[in-house]
Amino acid sequence: MPRKILAVDDEKNIVTVVKSNLERHGFQVITAYDGKEALQKIQDENPDLVILDVMMPHMDGFEVLQHMRRNAATRDIPVIMLTAKTQDTDVFRGWQSGVDLYLTKPFNPVELVSFVRRILKTDSGAPDKRSGQSKVYDVS
Repeated sequence: MPRKILAVDDEKNIVTVVKSNLERHGFQVITAYDGKEALQKIQDENPDLVILDVMMPHMDGFEVLQHMRRNAATRDIPVIMLTAKTQDTDVFRGWQSGVDLYLTKPFNPVELVSFVRRILKTDSGAPDKRSGQSKVYDVS
């Protein structure tokens, strides 16, 4: 069964690029276009990973991430923040909020797929994040 990823961005072309690249590599991708829709899809679909933009209508990505981390059912879902917010304060806020990876736009879709594979890898003998044990992801 393919791993399920939620791609969230208010820019439809970004969602299309993310979705097509991940599906090409065997992932199931569901989509949302604002923060409120993202939270609903997270609740309804229980994705294995969320790729989340920051600047969106109704609720920004930082707010979505905070809701996820406060909820016992969603706090361990890995989150990749994919955003144009490149200021040090934004990156720091992302890490402080509990993001697993902070990736800035423009981005390389091949790298994104690689990061998703690395974060979701569970066949290496190391426990995955949902087991309650954390992993460290080397993104260098």
